[in-house]
This record gives sequence, structure tokens and C-alpha cells, in this order.
Amino acid sequence: MASSKDRQRALARAKLDRQNARRAARERRRRRILAGVGAGVAVLVIVAGVAWLGGFFDGDDDQATDPAAQDVCAWTPQSAQSNTELKEVGTPPTKDVPLSGTRPMTVTTNQGPITVSLDVTNSPCGAASLTHLASKKFYDNTDCHEVTSFGALHCGDPSGTGRGGPTYSFYNENMPAAPAVYKKGTVALISDPPGQNGSQFLVFLKDYKPTGEALYPVVGAVTAGADTLAKISKIPTVDNGSGDKVKPKDKITIQTLTVGEAVADAPSPGLSGSPGRPEDQASEASTAPSNSQS
Repeated sequence: MASSKDRQRALARAKLDRQNARRAARERRRRRILAGVGAGVAVLVIVAGVAWLGGFFDGDDDQATDPAAQDVCAWTPQSAQSNTELKEVGTPPTKDVPLSGTRPMTVTTNQGPITVSLDVTNSPCGAASLTHLASKKFYDNTDCHEVTSFGALHCGDPSGTGRGGPTYSFYNENMPAAPAVYKKGTVALISDPPGQNGSQFLVFLKDYKPTGEALYPVVGAVTAGADTLAKISKIPTVDNGSGDKVKPKDKITIQTLTVGEAVADAPSPGLSGSPGRPEDQASEASTAPSNSQS
């Protein structure tokens, strides 16, 4: 898994390559211009053309090695016409995205409050997306529509279909290394198909060890609200209308979801044994019961 610094360096190299290609194209164009004009006109073309074609008015060259000026996150447009469950809320920023520390996320539900520490260091784009959507009140008054068969609360889809989200997606970050373990209290993104993340996320109510490849990129961990998780884990599940017993019998509604400012150089919570994360979850979250379904 590439670090944030590696991603910055790769983006800087890619941008420098694009600038070099543009310079080469300008030079070829300059040669064609000079070959096709008369001697008298060529003098004027050289004076004005060298300044323009040589990149005198190019303002991005000085940014090639400036990390703050690089595009950190790539937001891929998604069509609300082909998927009517998507909601237009704009896109998060591509520059000046915090790359270290944590952000506090407060999820107020009808079952009680949950506090999450978003891992900005290992999941800067996931944290940026959640921050953007929270600022648009995207999650307010939406239901967490299922408790998965592996014991995770599934939230963040206003349509409740598994297909809802914003009109953009972004790539996976912070994928657990094999053998993956999603510890109780882990918060991860979920998408269908995998790797096209949007607004949907999981809160693990018990430890989960996938038998195959990990599918859910980790974005943070619960730091407060163990009582709420315990209460939710005791809610029985019923048939969701498609033959799967995953729909909570009692509604679990996000009343409000807010994200605070980034706290630099704070410890990054996350999965045990995964790169860039400490070995232990927050102590309060670790006390939550592990039974997720009846």
C-alpha cells in the first residue's frame, strides 16, 4: 500500500512528465513556424514566440515539486442518469487536502451517539470525502439499512438499496494487509463494485477475519459510543425483501453526521497488524459486545 508521501511523489513525477511533453510539443511547433515564415517575419515570431512557446507564461512549472500544489485525490464522475440513486452534491477538493493526523467524526443516531477518529494519515481521500459529504448534510436523517452477515453496520446510502451515493467515486486507500482482521470498532468504506468508493461505510460490531482478499478500505475507528454499538448489536435482523436476513428490525437512523477539523500529528487508529496503524483500538470501543445479530 502506497503511503501519502509516495502518492505525492508519484503525482509530482507525473505532472513533471506532462510538462516536459508539453515543452517538447511547443518546441516542435516553434520549429514548424520558423520554417514556414519569411525572414523578416521570422524575427518578430522569434521574439514573441520564444517567450510564449518557451513557457514564459506557463504558471505551473514552479508547482511541479510543491506538494501543496499537487492533486492528492482523484474524484471520478458518476452519472445520476444511469444510476438514479446517486445524489449531486459536488466534489471534494483535489488540492490542499490534509495528509496527516486525524479528524473527529460525530455520528448522532436514534440509538445513541458514536464518535469516530478518521485516519487522515492513511486515508486522506476517504477522510476528505466524508468531510465534504458531512458539510452537505448528506448523511442527515438517513437509515443504516443493514447489519451484514459478518457483523458490520452498513450506513451512508440514503436510498437504502446499496446503490446510493454522490455523483463521484474514488479509489481504495489503506487496505488491510493479509491476513486481514477488521477489529471491532473499525470504520471502513464499502462500495459495489469494490474500489469505487462513495458515501457508504461500515462500522464493525465485532471482529471479522475475511477468508479471502480484504474488500473494505479502512478510514478510521470508533473512539466513543461503546454503549451505542452494544445496543445496536442486540437489534435482531429480518428479511430485507431479497431473501437476506440483514435488515434491522428496529430503525437505526443517522440524525446528524459532522466532521471536525484535522488534528495534525495525532495517533492514527485502525486495524491490528496493518501498516501505519497502532496495535490496539481505542479502549472504549474494545469493550463493546461481539454479538451483532440475533
